[in-house]
Amino acid sequence: MKGGPNIAAIAAMVGDPARANMLTALLNGAALTATELTLEAGVTKQTASSHLAKLVAAGLVAVEAQGRHRYYRLADADVARLLETLMGVAARAKALRTRAGPKEPALRHARICYDHLAGELGVELFDAFLRNKWMQPGPENTFSLTRLGRIKVQTFGVDIDEIENGARPLCRSCLDWSVRRHHLAGALGAAILDVIFERGWATQKRGNRVLEFTRFGEASLRRVFAFAEPPAAPPT
Repeated sequence: MKGGPNIAAIAAMVGDPARANMLTALLNGAALTATELTLEAGVTKQTASSHLAKLVAAGLVAVEAQGRHRYYRLADADVARLLETLMGVAARAKALRTRAGPKEPALRHARICYDHLAGELGVELFDAFLRNKWMQPGPENTFSLTRLGRIKVQTFGVDIDEIENGARPLCRSCLDWSVRRHHLAGALGAAILDVIFERGWATQKRGNRVLEFTRFGEASLRRVFAFAEPPAAPPT
């Protein structure tokens, strides 16, 4: 038997439709109860309990008891990045849901990916950091901030010294499933989204990955981070 990581075991965990629905629901960064995840999975409570036990044992999901309730969340950002990448592969292979739903365009425009901005706005933010030379590539999909980049994010309101002291990479690329290019993840991506929430530029409803930007909030984000001009609409 070959040594090394057993990717088949993890693939089997994610590959079950009910467990996949649970994991996708947790991509919004919130902690959900077993009852809420049962509804997402579309199975019985007993079956959902079995699925959750397997996900916890596999290290994909963490659980925390609070009072009479147990709350489940993704184990860490690595699991979120794995799921987002798998969604990108599924989209490219046209393994799509038969009914996209009315919120699909909003989901593609701006959504939360674990704890950072994803979708079209997330990709534009990542592109702006590279175009304006605020960060430079490092090893294994990580990036480091340049002097200009540090000034930019500190001026925006991010405490660089605080997030640099954590174990999490400061800047990391995350392949966006809907745009199929990278958005900004890592500690910096999470910190920028925190500031966006603090300023009231965007809101998120519980149980929903869509980020609803106000008109002022999206315009401010584009102005502050010098997004490229959007392409002109085709002539009618």
